[in-house]
Amino acid sequence: MVMGELIQETDVLVIGAGPGGYSAAFRAADLGLDVTLLDMQKRPGGECLFQGCIPSKTLLNLAELIHEARRTEFMGVTFDQPRIDLGKIRAWKEKVIDRLANGLFTLGEKRGVQLLKGQGVFEGSDRVRVYNSEISQIKFRRAVLATGSRPKSLPGIEFKQNGRIMNSAGALALTDIPESLLVIGGGYIGLELGTVYASLGSRITLVETQNRLLPEVDPDLVLPLKERLSKIFKAIHLSTRVLSLNEAGNRVETIFGGDVDTPDQTFDRVLVAIGRQPNSDGLGLNTTKVSMDANGFVVVDEQQRTSDERILAIGDVTGSPLLAHKASHQGKVAAEVIVGKPSAFDAQVIPAVVYTDPQIAWCGLTEEEARKQNRSIRVERYPWKLSGRATSMNAVDGLTKIIVDAETLRVLGFGITGRNAEGLISEGALAIEMGAQLEDLALTIHPHPTLSETLAETAEIFLGRAAHVLPGRRGDANGP
Repeated sequence: MVMGELIQETDVLVIGAGPGGYSAAFRAADLGLDVTLLDMQKRPGGECLFQGCIPSKTLLNLAELIHEARRTEFMGVTFDQPRIDLGKIRAWKEKVIDRLANGLFTLGEKRGVQLLKGQGVFEGSDRVRVYNSEISQIKFRRAVLATGSRPKSLPGIEFKQNGRIMNSAGALALTDIPESLLVIGGGYIGLELGTVYASLGSRITLVETQNRLLPEVDPDLVLPLKERLSKIFKAIHLSTRVLSLNEAGNRVETIFGGDVDTPDQTFDRVLVAIGRQPNSDGLGLNTTKVSMDANGFVVVDEQQRTSDERILAIGDVTGSPLLAHKASHQGKVAAEVIVGKPSAFDAQVIPAVVYTDPQIAWCGLTEEEARKQNRSIRVERYPWKLSGRATSMNAVDGLTKIIVDAETLRVLGFGITGRNAEGLISEGALAIEMGAQLEDLALTIHPHPTLSETLAETAEIFLGRAAHVLPGRRGDANGP
C-alpha cells in the first residue's frame, strides 16, 4: 500500500452507472447492502442518458413533430415552414438530460448508494484501483461490471472532438445542421439520426454494406420505412462500402465502392454508425478470472455470474442485444443473486424498437429466424390501411405481424411497423412470456378505434373471423 492512499471497503462495487449499473446498485441497496457506484460521470445515467437513448429520442420527437405538421396538409391544416433554433433545441435536450440525471442522483442518494466519480481498474478479484478520484482503492466483497459499450470506428479513422467525422455522440451534440450528411450504416442508429438531421434540413446520403436496411428485421416490416426514407433522404446506397474518408478543410472527401454511380463525393459531415463494441479493455480484467469471448464480450451465465466467483457482469459488456432495458433487468438479477435470491435472467423475449417514422418494433422469433430453423410456423399480417384509427391519423403505411406455432397456435413472435409501435410491442412481449395462443389475443377486447386492436384483428385473421377482411382473402380490405 502506498503511503497516503485512501482505501475504501464496500459490500458491492458497481462499475458503470448506466441503466444496468444504477439498477443493480439501487436494487442491492434496497436489499440492505452497502453499495458503491463508480462511474466517469458525476451523476448516474451512463451513455444511454447522456449520449444515447434519451438525447436521441428527444431529437426524434422534434423530428416527428415536424413531419406531423407536414402530414396535416393532406387533412386541410397547413403550418408555416418550421424555424429551427439550434441553441434552443440543444438547451431543451440538456434540460431533459439534467432532469432525469438529477432524479437518478436523488434516488441513489436517498438509498444510501455512494456515487464516486472516477475510473476503475481491477488489481485482482477483490479490489479496484481508482483513478481521477479522491479514493485510491476500493476493496469489495462482490463487484458488478456494467461498463457498457462504445461506437465502433472505421479502420484508420478516429473520432476527434469538433471533427467532421462523427460517431453517434458527436451527432447528438448538434453543433450545426450540415447541408450534406453522409450516414455510414443502415442499422437503427444510422436510421434514427439520419431521420433527425433530414427533418432539420440536411441532405442525407446513406450507405450500407449489406443489401438491405436493418438486416436483423424481417424485410416486410422494413419496407414501409424504406419507402419513407427514400422520400426524405437524398440517396440510399445498399451493397456499398466506404473505401476512404479524408477531412479536407470544412468538407469530407469520400470514395465509395459498390452500388453507386459516382464513387467520389464530398460531404459537410459524416456519421459513422456501424455498430458498437464492449468497454471491456483497459479494465485490468487480466488480473481476475473473468473470461471474455473473441469479440471482447464478458462471458456470463443466466445469473450474470462471470467465471470469477466475486464478479458479475451485466448489460452491453456481456453481448447482444445491446439494449438499455435488457441491462436494467440484468442489473436487478445480479443484485438479487448477490444476496442469495433464486433469480435469473430467463426472459423469453427482449423487445426492440427503432424510433424512426414509421417506427419498427419486434420481439420473439422473427419469420426469417423461424425459416432458418425449419420451424413449422404460420404467419399473418394486418395492414393498417384496414385500421380506422390509422386511417384517421393518415398513418396507413403501418403493419402488424404475428408468428405462431403451426400446430399449437402459440404465439412465437411479433412485429409492428407504424405509429406508436414502441408502446404496442409490449402486449406482444407479454403474450409470448405468458405462453399465449391466438385465441387469447382474439378474445381480449381492445378499445376501438385504436392501433392496439390491430393485434387482436391479426389474430382474428388467423382464426377466420376478422370483420375487416373477407374470409379466405387474408388482408384484403372490406371497409374501414
